[in-house]
Amino acid sequence: MSVINKDFTYIDLFAGIGGFRQAMMKYSDGEATCLYSSEINEQAVNTYKVNYNEVPLGDIKKIDPLKMNLDSPDVVCGGFPCQTFSKGGNQAGFKDSRGTLFREIIRIINCYDFKNKPKILILENVQNLVNHDNGETWKTIRHEISESGYNVIERPLIVAPKDFGIPQLRNRAIILAVRKDIYNGKINFDIPRRRTGNCSITSILENESKETNKYKLNKNLLKILDCWDEFIHIIPKEKRIIGYPIWSDEFGQTYDYSDFPKWKQEIIRKNRKLFMTYKNEITKRLKKWKIRDTFTNTDRKFEWQAGKDIESVYDGIIQFRTSGIRVKRPTESPALVAMDHRPIYGPQKRYITAREAARLQSFPDNFVLNKDPKESFKQLGNAVNVNVIYNVFKLFIEYLDSKEVNNE
Repeated sequence: MSVINKDFTYIDLFAGIGGFRQAMMKYSDGEATCLYSSEINEQAVNTYKVNYNEVPLGDIKKIDPLKMNLDSPDVVCGGFPCQTFSKGGNQAGFKDSRGTLFREIIRIINCYDFKNKPKILILENVQNLVNHDNGETWKTIRHEISESGYNVIERPLIVAPKDFGIPQLRNRAIILAVRKDIYNGKINFDIPRRRTGNCSITSILENESKETNKYKLNKNLLKILDCWDEFIHIIPKEKRIIGYPIWSDEFGQTYDYSDFPKWKQEIIRKNRKLFMTYKNEITKRLKKWKIRDTFTNTDRKFEWQAGKDIESVYDGIIQFRTSGIRVKRPTESPALVAMDHRPIYGPQKRYITAREAARLQSFPDNFVLNKDPKESFKQLGNAVNVNVIYNVFKLFIEYLDSKEVNNE
């Protein structure tokens, strides 16, 4: 007998557009019941309503399960806000009000008597949660879950879509816990993983059509990429394992940089050496493309992360990022984020479509996306990956079932 039956119940907290819900539906073959969901973002609520015919409860801080006569679920799902723990944010952690929203999950769990508490917790956040504040943040989270009556995994499981054959590089931290009266032994749980580079972005691409043509790059972006494509051809293919960002502003410079941080000194040193190695060719292109006069600060920076595996910029996956233009092998897509850093499929000189982004997050093709592509990308960047949650949840239940658990 399994720790949970297929017709289990669950709640979907910080629901977004329902990535956890998709995973629970997939695991249970549609037999599980979502007792309630919670989401505060109006646009995400609209998308959730269209797809599940349900309006999520609003602010989680206003949810009182006992006063609202809400039953205790078997499973709690929650992707609590990650910005305050992310390397891309200010990393304020629990000092930021968004960081304390984790405790709303604890509050809801603790509404119930011990035997009526949910059996399983599956929560998701950014990878940096593990090391944030030198590990103190995770210690606090683990302690508070444990004090609520749960046997918690020693460290969050760090997984990415590519580990399950989905072509996206997106490491996330998954927190797993089971009620102590069900299983209180050591949780030695991990998952089998596929090697990086074993996927192909082409597996999620749509055929070229009027729809994909809407995502074609404009003349200005193509000009910038043409320039960097010429640049990369200056460097012989066997020497293209570069390993540092290209800062064109450093080409030909001689100012003293000894007061800069060591990491920055090293990048400047390597860029100046690169310039001297290919001085004549680089100088010609600086003049031809008027890089310093017409390119933005970020467009004057370039990261080649494709080694010797591709010939041209247009053979890879491209991103215009705040740190510069990045080119990777055409295997896994960079992580989708809730910003306009949409991946570009080089061979077709276009951004990926919203539907392709949904596939990168393992949402089915019948999932109704927001009509505004920018909003869709934002929602998908904030979403959990459906197949990551599905696979981790499935394997965790199988792991518990292999132990001597109390199924009462």
